[in-house]
Amino acid sequence: MEFTKGHGTGNDFVILPDPDGQLDLTPELVAALCDRRRGIGADGVLRVVRAAKHPDGAGQAGEAEWFMDYWNADGSFAEMCGNGSRVFVRYLLDTGLATPAGAALPVATRAGVVRALVEGDAVSVEMRRPRVYDDSTATLGGLTLTGAVVDVGNPHLVCVLPAGVEVSALDLTVAPGFDPTVFPSGVNVEFIAAGDPIDGTDGHTVMRVYERGSAETLSCGTGACAVGAVVLRDAGRDTGVVAVDVPGGRLTVTITENSCWLSGPAVLVATGELTQPLPT
Repeated sequence: MEFTKGHGTGNDFVILPDPDGQLDLTPELVAALCDRRRGIGADGVLRVVRAAKHPDGAGQAGEAEWFMDYWNADGSFAEMCGNGSRVFVRYLLDTGLATPAGAALPVATRAGVVRALVEGDAVSVEMRRPRVYDDSTATLGGLTLTGAVVDVGNPHLVCVLPAGVEVSALDLTVAPGFDPTVFPSGVNVEFIAAGDPIDGTDGHTVMRVYERGSAETLSCGTGACAVGAVVLRDAGRDTGVVAVDVPGGRLTVTITENSCWLSGPAVLVATGELTQPLPT
C-alpha cells in the first residue's frame, strides 16, 4: 500500500491513492494507519478516489472527477474536513491527477462539492457558508461554557472563553462534555479568545479544538470557519475576514453572502510504502 503524508497547519493526514476504488478500507485499518506509535500517525485518512467509483461520490461525478473519502483517526466517517480538502487538492496537483486551469478545482465530499484555488504555498477552498443557529453548552475541567451551535457541513460548538481563562491553559487530553440531544452524532468543540487586531481583517481570534473521532488536533479547517462566523456575528457583521490562529499556524476565513473561503498552507512531507501488515 502506497501512501503520502501531508498536513495543513499541523492537521495531518495519511493520503491513500485509490483512483478506481479497489482498496478494502476498514475502520480497523484506518485506526491502525493513524496510530502514532504502531502506524504512520495522523489525524485522519484521505482516500483519493474517482467520484464515479465511490458510492458516496457517484452522484457528484458530473461536477467533480475526484472524491475525498475522509475518515477520522478512530475509523469513523466525517462529512467534511476543511484542512483535509486543502491537502487533498495539493496532492491532486503535485501528483498530476489534476491540472490547475485558472478556474477553481472542484472536489466531491460527503458535504457536497467544494472548490479550490492555489496560490503559491496556500490552498483556498470554498465551502458552504457556516450556519449559526442555536446555543448549547460544553463542560471542561469544571467549567461550563455556553457556545454557539454551527453547521459547516459537520457540527461545531464554538465557546468563547470567559475573562481570566487562557486558551493555552485548557486541558484537552479529556473530551469536553456536550449535550447529546443537540449533537446525537458528536461534535467538534472550539475554544476561542480574542487576539490583537490585524490589518486587513475584521477579526482575529486564537483557537484550540477537540475534534470528534480524533481528539485535540493542531488545527481544524471547518472549525476555523465556524469560529469566523461566530466572531463576525458577535461583531454585528454578516460578512468579512477573520484570522484564526491555531496551534499549527494561521488560517484565514473569508465569509461572503453565499459561501466561506478557508485559506492557509498545505504541505506534502513524505511518500512511502507500508512494509508491515496492519489490521484490516
